[in-house]
Order: sequence, then C-alpha cells, then structure tokens
Amino acid sequence: MLASVATGSKAASVGGVFLIVSAFLASAVEMVEALTIVLAVGVTRGWRSTLIGVGTATLALAVVVAALGPALTLIPISVLRLVVGALLLVFGLQWLRKAILRAGGFKSLHDEEAIFARERAEAAEARVEEVAGLDWYAFVLAFKGVFLEGLEVAFIVITFGSAQGSIPLAALGAAGAIVIVGTAGVLVRRPLSRVPENTMKFGVGAMLTTFGIFWGGEGTGVSWPGGDAAILVVLGFVVLSALGLVRLLRWQRERVEAVTAVPVGVEP
Repeated sequence: MLASVATGSKAASVGGVFLIVSAFLASAVEMVEALTIVLAVGVTRGWRSTLIGVGTATLALAVVVAALGPALTLIPISVLRLVVGALLLVFGLQWLRKAILRAGGFKSLHDEEAIFARERAEAAEARVEEVAGLDWYAFVLAFKGVFLEGLEVAFIVITFGSAQGSIPLAALGAAGAIVIVGTAGVLVRRPLSRVPENTMKFGVGAMLTTFGIFWGGEGTGVSWPGGDAAILVVLGFVVLSALGLVRLLRWQRERVEAVTAVPVGVEP
C-alpha cells in the first residue's frame, strides 16, 4: 500500500512539474511577442498612452480569468479533460507543424528584430489622433498586443490548471514567465531576439500536443499506465516523431536542391 501511495505521489509530482514547465514556456513565447509590440510602440510614439493600453488590457484579462475560471469548475472533470484535450491537440499540432517546417527549412524563422522594425515603421507613419488625451494608435496597438497574447496565456493557465486540477501551479509557471520576460524587456529595452523562440515554440507545440493526447485519452476513459508519469512517454513519442519529420524534410529539401541546383523557396 505504501508503495502504491509513493508511486501515485511520484506520478502527481511529474504531472505538476510538467504543468509548470509547459505553462512557463507557452506563456514566455506569448509574452516575448507582446513585449516586441509594446516596445516598438512605446519607443516610437511615447510611453504614456502605450502603458495605459497595457494596463487596460491587463485589467480586461483579469476580468476574463475571473469569469471563466469558476465556470470551468462546474464542468465534470472527464468532460473538461476531453474538451480541453481536443483543443490543446488542435493548437499543439498547429504550433508543432510550423516548428517542424521552420526546422526543416521550409518556413522562415521567427525574427523578433524584423517584427520590431516593422512595427516601429508602421507606428512612425501612423497619423497622430488624440482621444481623451491619449495617442489612440499607441493605446489601441498596445492594448491589442497585450490582450490577444495575454488571452492565450489565460487560456493556457485556465485549461491546463482545470484539467490537471491545479490552477495555482499553472498560474505559477505563467507568472514566472511574465516576470522574467517583463523584467528583461525593461532592462534591455529591445526585443528579446536572442531568446531561442523557435526552439521554445517547438517545445511548446510538443507539450501542448502531449497534454492534448493525454487528457483527451483520460476524457474518453483511458487509464494510462503509471498515471501522470505516462506524460513523459507520450512526450518522448511526440518529440521523436517531430524530429523524424524534421530530418525527412531536410533530406527532401537537400535532394531537390541537389537535383535542380535551385534553392527551395521558404514560406514567410
């Protein structure tokens, strides 16, 4: 009996650690993208309207979380895990597909410096229009960037936490990412282009897909051997499959270029 309790405790701890790491990485990716937008607008148009937009978006996100969090607790856990698992599988496979195409050389790498330059150019060209004493362009762009990226973070925290039965752990991972990325942005005042974002997106795609498979299976009544510890096995399968596809794409690209002597086009 003691061995059974120990095994269950170990599986639960594996699930908890995996939950925190997944929420942290997914939130970090979203926050890096939001930071790039905020920095570009703030540096170009001024910080007052930009920061008010960031603050307003944060309050709106708090309202969304406060409304959705309790509502999800009313759904039976099996149904919740099935729905959340299906959603995460869709999102995870999309992220993983793009990451595989990038790693395989068929899609351009995500470049925060290029996005920062583009956002700055657009902000500089936009007409100045004041509403209630605010630069409306700066306010709206900062609000939209933080709210949309933050909405994905909120979705991750609520769904991950609810399905795993521990919203605080998911929130801890997300909060860590927000603090680290935000602090780095304040200190550097440049987009975090040195962050291995493409690698992180590969990892996040693999983790979302893994959770989607695991929770979707639990929602349909699957009893995973080893409990939450089975997450590691599923993750290993997903990562190895994705790396195999990357290798196949690289081989295909090299073969085509060797035959045609023309570089294969890369999607933006």
